[in-house]
Amino acid sequence: MSELNGAEYNAVLFDLDGTLVDTAPDMVAALHLLQREHSVILSPYELARSNVSNGAIGLLRVGFPELEIELGDEMHQLYLERYADNICVESRVFAGIIELLDQLEGLGCPWGVVTNKPEYLTLPLLAALKLVDRSGCVISGDTLSVRKPDPAPLLLACDIIGVDPGMAIYVGDAGRDIEAGQRAGMATIAAGYGYITEDDDPREWDADVIATSTEELAQIVLKAVNLED
Repeated sequence: MSELNGAEYNAVLFDLDGTLVDTAPDMVAALHLLQREHSVILSPYELARSNVSNGAIGLLRVGFPELEIELGDEMHQLYLERYADNICVESRVFAGIIELLDQLEGLGCPWGVVTNKPEYLTLPLLAALKLVDRSGCVISGDTLSVRKPDPAPLLLACDIIGVDPGMAIYVGDAGRDIEAGQRAGMATIAAGYGYITEDDDPREWDADVIATSTEELAQIVLKAVNLED
């Protein structure tokens, strides 16, 4: 297991989909529903799952490759409506993450969420999972006029929590997450267990550490915040 170098960190921020929460079952279900409505052959679950970190647009481009899917177009809106109606049917916090959050809170180490998911989807999901009131901050994709890989959402999260970005850790399962964390001056952990396409390689993101499982993530994070020797 690799570990972060440097002084004791005192805040941890997480990406949402594919890092903190396994949302693929509900996001892929919404895609499959839309495909059925348009009499399209269903995309294989694992293929669609690997594209969940690319959001609705990424999923739609997998499910409807013959269409030019753009942000805000009719197909995009249809997908968001289907997903919003079933925001947390099968979605679950990844195994071991709740225990990690418990330990961080027990130490008095704040944690938060920084995601590109829009707020009207983010907050109901976190509320259903009973995480909203526990998190030190929730920054969504439309909280600011920019989103990851821009570092501004992460810098805002650090400001809300009251921590220097250089003393915070960001965990994410996409290259844009690691880029945003680096640009914000934070330590970065790549969630290698997340939603990663076959043609992508977390080793190329230049994260400080790659966690191949949530168990390994917990070990890295807890050691970094000096909870474990």
